[in-house]
Amino acid sequence: MSYPGPDAAPDASAWWALQASLAANGERRLILLEGDRESALQWLSRVLPALGLQTGLWTGPEDQRPDPRLTRIAPTEARQWLGRDISLIVWDGWQGNPPDAFAALSGALTAGGLLFWLMPPLEDWSRYADPDYPRTGLDYGGEHPFAGRMAGILANHKAVIRLSPGSGRSPLLPVLPSPEDPFRTGTTGDQAQLVQRLVRFGLGRRRRPLVITADRGRGKSAALGMAAAELLQTGRQEIVVTAPSEQNVETLFRHAREALAGQLDEVGPGTLTTRAGGRVRYVPIRELLATRPEAEVVMVDEAAAIPAPLLKAVLLGWPRVAFATTVHGYEGAGRGFSIRFRQVLEQSTPHWQQVVLSEPVRWAGTDPLEALVSELFLLAADGGIASRTNESHAGDLIIEPWQPSVADDEALSNAFGLLVDAHYRTRPADLRQWLDDPEARSWRARIGNKTIGVLWCALEGGLAPELAEQVSLGARRVRGHLLPQSLASHSGYPEAASLRGLRVIRVAVSDDVRRLGIGGRLVEAARAHALEQGLDYLGTSFGGSADLLAFWQTCALRVVRVGLQQEASSGEYPLQMIKGLSQAGEDLEKRISHRLASHWLTLVPNNWSGLTPLMLAEITAALPSGPALDRDDLRDLRNFANGHRGFQMMIPVLRKLSQAPGIMACLKGHPELALWCCSVLQGRGWSSLQQDKLCLGQKDGEDRLRQLVRDLLKEGPGL
Repeated sequence: MSYPGPDAAPDASAWWALQASLAANGERRLILLEGDRESALQWLSRVLPALGLQTGLWTGPEDQRPDPRLTRIAPTEARQWLGRDISLIVWDGWQGNPPDAFAALSGALTAGGLLFWLMPPLEDWSRYADPDYPRTGLDYGGEHPFAGRMAGILANHKAVIRLSPGSGRSPLLPVLPSPEDPFRTGTTGDQAQLVQRLVRFGLGRRRRPLVITADRGRGKSAALGMAAAELLQTGRQEIVVTAPSEQNVETLFRHAREALAGQLDEVGPGTLTTRAGGRVRYVPIRELLATRPEAEVVMVDEAAAIPAPLLKAVLLGWPRVAFATTVHGYEGAGRGFSIRFRQVLEQSTPHWQQVVLSEPVRWAGTDPLEALVSELFLLAADGGIASRTNESHAGDLIIEPWQPSVADDEALSNAFGLLVDAHYRTRPADLRQWLDDPEARSWRARIGNKTIGVLWCALEGGLAPELAEQVSLGARRVRGHLLPQSLASHSGYPEAASLRGLRVIRVAVSDDVRRLGIGGRLVEAARAHALEQGLDYLGTSFGGSADLLAFWQTCALRVVRVGLQQEASSGEYPLQMIKGLSQAGEDLEKRISHRLASHWLTLVPNNWSGLTPLMLAEITAALPSGPALDRDDLRDLRNFANGHRGFQMMIPVLRKLSQAPGIMACLKGHPELALWCCSVLQGRGWSSLQQDKLCLGQKDGEDRLRQLVRDLLKEGPGL
């Protein structure tokens, strides 16, 4: 809070005393420097030299650093500092405020740390043209509810010291008690217990994976490192560590190196080797799965940022695997990972174990800054647990348009929590986009006052024909408009960018009330709105999975495009679907889907080798059927089935069979589906199929495909 006082030179000794007091109590503070930027920089240049500063960061221009000891970083580099100890941060909000980066850096600030935030006065925030907005398409005039909400929270929060240099007002700095036992960063009780749990796990039975979840700053990476060192000391010889990037394991290796101390024989990049021959080393996730090195223990750090299919492959590939991840946080995905990956664990390794770390390491549990950052960015947003609902209560359900930007914080947190639970990579930036995008449209499902489902859409398209043509040719790119631009540029239909559509960005329903048709009713509400507004289509784009494809098919949407690159967060290929609403929209839907179907079998081998057999079968079945088999095709199939024709010469006919009406739907339940998809549709070689245990070799594989064709000729639809 601000207090009246003389506009005098800053008392650097008072700030030094505050820093020391905060360190003793294990707390941190946010100092909001409001108003004129130049005055704020001059004030900082007089105060900072007197403060203790082991590692300090500055996010503004290099030549305007208020203290030469500060390291200049771009906000986009914030993730590189996760896991490190930072004593002071000067965040130049006049250069832009990407919420993910701000939240991430705050989590690296240690006890006694000060976070200086240079910004306009709080009363101006809701209309402040943040320089970060153009990157996300939010650079328009008008209100910005996300920033306005933050300003309201910061105005009177106990973790905030407000200061307006040059205004004639100086802050009354908080006075903290002098603790009998000053706070010290060290191993917490939680950490010590986790280390011993990891050691028992690493020496114990196979197929009992350990899942460690924690908020940021609880020391899970450090615990992994200490446990790896102890496992080597107790006789384990090979421990492999993997993560999204090598930077994610710096803390782990630092603590392992310190714990092993004089026992090390060799220290190399991402490798520690003891004199007894034990080794802990980092292996990138995809290299790990490609080379499959021998390892007694595999540790996966920041698991939520790794695609689920890769995590499952690691889970099944080694005898002892520990997964550690952040649950609430700036990277997103944490709780969505916990919910989704739990299903994999229950199915594959039912004896899995879970450990939750709650005690912070870098600061005390009384630190108010963590709670402030969590409140600002809804890091702990929780969809809540809806009371058990069944068919008889469905009549109490209300579906209604909803504006998150005007909702109270409890309702907003519940709704955003549903998105966090249901989707990978739901981050603070998504919250800003949801609240601030003028093209956003939302609906919610509620029973009483309890939100149990949310749907978030965006109006897209409507580009001028000339611009749409340039987008189609790749000569122009317009911010936003994801779906129409994708269909124009990648599918080659410029009219897709000229038509107006409503894209569903997220749909989420509380876990306790799924399978009751609530998601479908939310989509129907959006479709009715789109019809009322005269839009041309309803569409969506998502990481393709069999369950999501089935859901959208029940909503009458049709597959029109499959992306070429697997998503980093889910490992799935993007899938785009639309439902035409106007005559022009219906025509677009039909033309794009039929063209994709006609190209599908040619494109699959070179572009979608990573599609799982089930997903490949689902997409193939969802596309319009191809031409009917003629007499020559049927003769070739009978000859192949009876062993009179080789597989290689049959591939064109077998692929044509895959697109015959009803055939792929029939194949989805066949035990040889994976062999068919991998050999016929993806064109993989026999050695590759044998390596994946889909067959014993070429003869075995061909024999099984012949039997499958015999089954189809006998029972297949239309044959």
